[in-house]
Amino acid sequence: MLKQFLINILLTFVWVALTGDFELGNYAFGFLLSYFILRSAAVKNGGVSYFNRIPKIIGFLFFFLYEMLKANLQVAYDVITPRFFMKPGIVKFPLSAKTDLEITLLANCISLTPGTLIIAVSDDRKAIFVHVMYLEDRDKFVEEVKNGLERRLLEILR
Repeated sequence: MLKQFLINILLTFVWVALTGDFELGNYAFGFLLSYFILRSAAVKNGGVSYFNRIPKIIGFLFFFLYEMLKANLQVAYDVITPRFFMKPGIVKFPLSAKTDLEITLLANCISLTPGTLIIAVSDDRKAIFVHVMYLEDRDKFVEEVKNGLERRLLEILR
């Protein structure tokens, strides 16, 4: 996967050098152009894992930005109103992530979302403990993170 990405970057720079336009939009166009060229070549050769991951990565970024914006608005609303809506709690979140990289990235993504904080990882690495600022229902929280953040992150990493 890294090899295809580096070739994609190299072809992007070749495109920019050939056109002589060093604007950000030309870099983006060159990246997309080289991506589709490499994808069409890879489909003929049977190797498409890199090309299946890029759309998933972009989808994950948009999903994460949406979740972060939603959490920021919830915290900001709670701060500016005179009444507090917080219902803090600690949730034991069972992990589908197995490797250190998967657990670390998931924990960081959860902690980056306002209103949540990772407290600890269990000794057997099968669960993480999450402090949630707005906890209505533990099962609903686990289900949302499991089907949202964790599932999308593991699709990219596996």
